[in-house]
Amino acid sequence: MNQGLILIVDDEKHIRELVRLYLEKEGFATMTAADGTDAVEKVKKYKPVLIILDIMLPKMDGWNVCREVRKFTKTPIIMLTAKNEEFDRVLGLELGADDYLTKPFSPRELVARVKAILRRAVSEELTAGNEVVEYSCLQINQSSREARVGGRIIALTPKEFDLLWFLAKHPGKVFTREQLLSAVWGYDYDGDLRTVDTHIKRLRKKIAREDANIARQVKTIWGVGYKFEAPSA
Repeated sequence: MNQGLILIVDDEKHIRELVRLYLEKEGFATMTAADGTDAVEKVKKYKPVLIILDIMLPKMDGWNVCREVRKFTKTPIIMLTAKNEEFDRVLGLELGADDYLTKPFSPRELVARVKAILRRAVSEELTAGNEVVEYSCLQINQSSREARVGGRIIALTPKEFDLLWFLAKHPGKVFTREQLLSAVWGYDYDGDLRTVDTHIKRLRKKIAREDANIARQVKTIWGVGYKFEAPSA
């Protein structure tokens, strides 16, 4: 199949066709699925470079599709939801989604996010190496995409890892939410900035399970944004 194949998963035909039309106009090859079971099978068989995934699906909902897909591939996933609730966003991101959009959404914004995620994926592939950042008992390996605290692996979603890596690579520097969205998500976000807060909260919680002091190094700068403060050796 085409190297730029994108899988569009939604049970509403008009949404599948609208997204397909916009993506193909930009030169992408597309494939569609109307239910979760078919989506998982097509991901396994055709190996798309990106998946656009609705949550409310017959046979298998989007959350379970995301969970199943993450068992065998790190293919980027953008989740679509008709609900604007934090629970839906957090669950999708926790299961490994890279981004989300709330219905109704702008097809142009969706295409912009697709391009940004794919550019970032290519950039990471080209620059992948054995670069490791270490602070005290915290170790972050870019090549293996593993973060360890005291030698124990912290189970992070793709965006949680990217966020920790970016902050740790720039210790002491304060970043606004807008700057973090641009650097980590790869696009200029003009909507809800709370996705950064959600990721920071989940990141701290996971690190704190192993070392609360390390978790506190991801600091909130009130009225500005966030920074990583290098812990003492």
